[in-house]
Amino acid sequence: MQRWLGDGGMAIIGVIGGSFDSYGVDGEDLGWVVGSFEPTALACNPHGAVQAGVHGVLLDAAMNFAINGALVGRDRTKATIEMTTELMRPALLGEHYTLRGDVVRLTRQIAYAEATVQDDSGKLVSRATGTFLVHRDGGED
Repeated sequence: MQRWLGDGGMAIIGVIGGSFDSYGVDGEDLGWVVGSFEPTALACNPHGAVQAGVHGVLLDAAMNFAINGALVGRDRTKATIEMTTELMRPALLGEHYTLRGDVVRLTRQIAYAEATVQDDSGKLVSRATGTFLVHRDGGED
């Protein structure tokens, strides 16, 4: 997983200003990831506000990264089944934000996760919850 730090293996993450900086597993074998987001002009509308779809890309990637960080061997997320995204306040060009993804529950075939974008004062900018299909190497789909 170390090789996925930075853009998470998806060039679009870096192009819009996102970066994953660290990841790990908590005491319950649930994964987490932390990163940063400094919106680029490509991520923003003409008024300098980040588009909702950009939040979706970052939050989805953070949840996937957190889940993959908790899986062992060649097990990986296979698909996003469902995702709900909420935007509470605008993210703006030139500002800095913190990304965080956490696994809430991990079963054999399904993972549940949540992710947030917060400003530097800790205010919640956007959040998401999601359900993901897990592929287990050598197991049934």
